[in-house]
Amino acid sequence: MTTSAPVRTRPVGELLREWRDRRRISQLDLALEAGVSTRHLSFVETGRATPSRDMVLRLGEHLGVPLRERNRLLLAAGYAPVYGESALDDPEMAVVREAVRRLLTGHEPYPAVVLDRRWNLVEANAGAALLLEGVAPELLRPPVNVLRVTLHPDGMAPAIVNLGEWRAHLLGRLRREVAATADAGLADLLAELRGYPCAQPVPEVEVPGPGDFLVPLRLRHGGAELALFSTVATFGTPLDVTLAELSIESFYPADDATASLLRRARPASPAAP
Repeated sequence: MTTSAPVRTRPVGELLREWRDRRRISQLDLALEAGVSTRHLSFVETGRATPSRDMVLRLGEHLGVPLRERNRLLLAAGYAPVYGESALDDPEMAVVREAVRRLLTGHEPYPAVVLDRRWNLVEANAGAALLLEGVAPELLRPPVNVLRVTLHPDGMAPAIVNLGEWRAHLLGRLRREVAATADAGLADLLAELRGYPCAQPVPEVEVPGPGDFLVPLRLRHGGAELALFSTVATFGTPLDVTLAELSIESFYPADDATASLLRRARPASPAAP
């Protein structure tokens, strides 16, 4: 009979030191911000002192640790997690679902999508269907990863006029998220996306040209070219892991021709009952 090796639980001090190093904050600066002595913080990081529950939460707050990872810090210190992780379809999340759907439908005919922490599609409005035209069916099987759909050669990539530029923008966003969250799944996704082919130059640094003030997504659609830019919205005061990790990306026309095309392509509204 084979037995699996026990999973090593890393000490809370080791995890806190890793987050502090990731944020490039000195022990002195963190101690001053969190209102603790440098000596005590040093003892916590080396395992010579066990932090209280409030201390773990305070240090996690000042280090900007994501809620999911704050729960892991608490578990490593021997405490129960304090941040819940609700499913979006739970009854108590009804008010959130209603708010999200109002945002999505109110944004039509322009595309808008709701994403989880790993860029998987949670929900989308009718306008988003236009972006997915021509995408291989296997890429649209749940869970649908929006970055994979965008940059995969069987996804949106062949229709993106400025693929090199848009690829650099998306990979830059993902790289920053990996650095901020230490999420291994996001790191794996970044490595996968970097392996996708791209015939266009991918700039290491996004430098604006004359008159540029943002990077648009330029997409071939029929005989026309769409130009879109996006905004990202998150919940302002989340105390739930699910809410903290949701984002709503809304696309807007970057020129009058795109706005006109999107309005004409708007699907017919369902008849009232």
